Amino acid sequence: MNPPPAIVLASASPRRAALLRQMRVPFVAQPAAVDEAPLPGEASSALVRRLACAKATAIRSALPVLGADTVVAMGGGPGEVFGKPRDEAAFLAMIKTLSGRTHTVLTAIALSAGGRTESLVARAEVTLRPIEPREAAAYWATSEPRDKAGGYAIQGIGGIFVRSVRGSPSAVVGLPLAETEQLLRQFGIDTWRARASANRRGATGCADPSALRRPVGEAP
Repeated sequence: MNPPPAIVLASASPRRAALLRQMRVPFVAQPAAVDEAPLPGEASSALVRRLACAKATAIRSALPVLGADTVVAMGGGPGEVFGKPRDEAAFLAMIKTLSGRTHTVLTAIALSAGGRTESLVARAEVTLRPIEPREAAAYWATSEPRDKAGGYAIQGIGGIFVRSVRGSPSAVVGLPLAETEQLLRQFGIDTWRARASANRRGATGCADPSALRRPVGEAP
């Protein structure tokens, strides 16, 4: 039997869910639909923070809601910001730009509860080895790049292209663990008690969506 969820994860990402399960924080996943297009002149750090906050506040729940967003950027300004490739041509152009170079991965997390929303941004510098065009085409054929910011998955096949990571590896995957723990504790969530409960019940960490029946502020 699963323990009661401590938070809502406002994401459909299996990678973020896996990282929360790794933390042993019971949760329920409910994706938030937001427009992820950058605003004119918007810096990459501002973009990920805005989107994480938008996702966290889009879900009505009696539980705290965790939103997250990840982008890959070349430089910190409103220059080249890479989200998920829309098609093969966009992916090939994206991976050609990143090939043999160092880029920044920014992941913002936001937690919203009781009208309060707080956010943090984690970053990592990732260097890819040179990637040949035939390798890029073969990688696209695996389908792995299609829903990944920057067009590669460090935790999957795409890890073969990664030469080095400086900073939070979990931020590259999509949910920085240290920052997530920090934010949960800022909101008074007893993560160690939640872990102890999960251990006693032998739970996987993902709860039933029926836990979302009550909106914020409604009595149990």
